[in-house]
Amino acid sequence: MSNCIANELLKSGKTVLYQTAPVLLESVIDYKMSKQKNLVDNILKSVLNVDLLFIDDLGTESLNSMKLSELFTILNTRILNLNHKVTKTIISTNLNIKDIFQSYEERIRFSYCWLL
Repeated sequence: MSNCIANELLKSGKTVLYQTAPVLLESVIDYKMSKQKNLVDNILKSVLNVDLLFIDDLGTESLNSMKLSELFTILNTRILNLNHKVTKTIISTNLNIKDIFQSYEERIRFSYCWLL
């Protein structure tokens, strides 16, 4: 289903980024920690400004405070249009709602519920 949505958006000229939660969060953190700030800006701009961000396999990432912070920043920026652009986010997970509430802090749980 996600591929169908992505293909239709691409056909209409929209931008789509599909990535697993572990790879997405590791990439953002790795690039933020790098000294190549222009590369950091490009990665973050892509994640924050793409028309549709598809985050797959949420819940398979190893959690720490830095990853939770980055996940919140990504979701919050996209939900509140802080990037000055209407963007959509789709999250897929095998977690049930109880597991999400146990695994993620309140700010992320609220963002996830907003996306439902």
